[in-house]
Amino acid sequence: MGTFNHCVIIKFKDGVVVEELIQGLEKMVSGIEHVKSFEWGKDIESQDMLRQGFTHAFLMTFNGKEEFSAFQTHPKHVEFSGIFSPAIEKIVVLDFPSNIVKAPA
Repeated sequence: MGTFNHCVIIKFKDGVVVEELIQGLEKMVSGIEHVKSFEWGKDIESQDMLRQGFTHAFLMTFNGKEEFSAFQTHPKHVEFSGIFSPAIEKIVVLDFPSNIVKAPA
């Protein structure tokens, strides 16, 4: 079975200290064995019209949907969600299996 991805795109509320939230997110992800990889970034190129207010993207990869399901109910994830969720103004979440066309070099 291939990998399974959890992609989150966020617009944070005004006044949120994003750097602190990201540090907490990195710590949380590092402590959960189900997460195969984690990467994030802040948009620096898109035009405001295309961005629609969203500024940050987060991508977690899992070794299958079962690992993702275990992550969703993991106590560290549940606890951090209580901190992270109130800081969000808008969110898009996509959970999907990978269809790799060109593997990383």
